[in-house]
Amino acid sequence: MIQLIRTNSENTDFQKLVKLLDADLAIRDGEEHAFYAQYNKIDLIKHAIVAYENEVAIGCGAIKKFDENTMEIKRMYVPVDQRGKGIATLILKALEKWTAELSYKKCILETGIKQPEAIALYQKNGYIIISNYGQYANVENSVCFEKIV
Repeated sequence: MIQLIRTNSENTDFQKLVKLLDADLAIRDGEEHAFYAQYNKIDLIKHAIVAYENEVAIGCGAIKKFDENTMEIKRMYVPVDQRGKGIATLILKALEKWTAELSYKKCILETGIKQPEAIALYQKNGYIIISNYGQYANVENSVCFEKIV
């Protein structure tokens, strides 16, 4: 049975999963990885979720305040050997629920065009493509999404 734990960026399992995510992204992003990495620091994340199965961390995700009405989804990751079990959708739904509980109205996120699995996940879960926001505004390899919660 999969168990979701609400935590923060001090959770060592969250940190380990993020290191795996960063290693994967370094390969996918290539020369652009340093640009993206600067916006993905986890030291200030107050709202993270780690998924466990048999006490083993098998996925993570987080939300971070973007503005007064919006949380930004960050650091979504499920290791390759755990994919296809619906773990990412469980984490995403839990992050949306947490966003609503904190009285925010929507979630936004950025992912890369070199991450087709992520794009499919967000579209499957009702996210719509929006204009690239903030630091991603003129970045051709970024795709931004939003969803009202």
